[in-house]
Amino acid sequence: MELRVLQYFLTIAREQSISGAAEFLHITQPTLSRQMKELEEELGKQLFIRGNRKITLTDDGMLLRKRAEEILQLVEKTESEMNADDTEFSGDIYIGGGESRGMRIIARAISRAQSEHPMLKFHLFSGNAKDVTDRLDKGLLDFGVLVEPTNMTKYDFIKLPTKDIWGVLMRKDSPLASLEKITPKDLKDKAVICSNQMMVKNEIAGWLGGNERGLNIVTTYNLLYNASLLVEESHNYALCLDGIIHTGEDSTLCFLPLEPKLEVGLHFVWKKYQVFSKASDYFLGLVQEEARTQTKQ
Repeated sequence: MELRVLQYFLTIAREQSISGAAEFLHITQPTLSRQMKELEEELGKQLFIRGNRKITLTDDGMLLRKRAEEILQLVEKTESEMNADDTEFSGDIYIGGGESRGMRIIARAISRAQSEHPMLKFHLFSGNAKDVTDRLDKGLLDFGVLVEPTNMTKYDFIKLPTKDIWGVLMRKDSPLASLEKITPKDLKDKAVICSNQMMVKNEIAGWLGGNERGLNIVTTYNLLYNASLLVEESHNYALCLDGIIHTGEDSTLCFLPLEPKLEVGLHFVWKKYQVFSKASDYFLGLVQEEARTQTKQ
């Protein structure tokens, strides 16, 4: 399976048309059709459903698209590392993380790195713990920022000196907005929006003194912003971490902490036995320095 053929395949998936992909790639339509037929024969799978107006992917085609994107991203990342200038800190560093105020430590380290070495480039990927660890395991990320609880057995890490507080995001005109804190009893029979991560659900179940089935969970999310829009448009209550969504005077939303208090830590992680590039090793040192500085404050 050649990288060039995978690029052709992804172009067809994007354009949903052999003719459109051929025009974009500046090759003839018969040549592109032949390449895709040979790819299907090589894999022993049908990848396309050819309709009158557009081409769609089969289930096998959708799987190949996901894998092809990962393969090409990894190739691009490897080429960038190999082509980095040995006389100057340069290259690309890939970092994945969830939504947390603790990401500010990483932001400070990135700002300092680019100030000292302008040729460094950073690529940020936002996702929940599963999204981030999947990409770490495949080598698509150099580092991840994971909010507790998470399984750390495959990673080395720095425990960042910050705590996030769990609470409830709601409209300021909601019945619960007049309270100071939110107890499990307050959420009984309320329409709740919750993270779709199983470990987070387990953490919330512990806070409830039972399991998350004690809540009326009407919607789940992996990143909070879109969930916050639903909160604005309804009287739903989103279980989330503090400081992610703006709740100032000009906002229609407010955040109230949970009672009993529920706090979580944050880890800056990388795969065990990972061989760092010169740039990644340098950046790890900066994150360690920023973490020590904040600990002393």
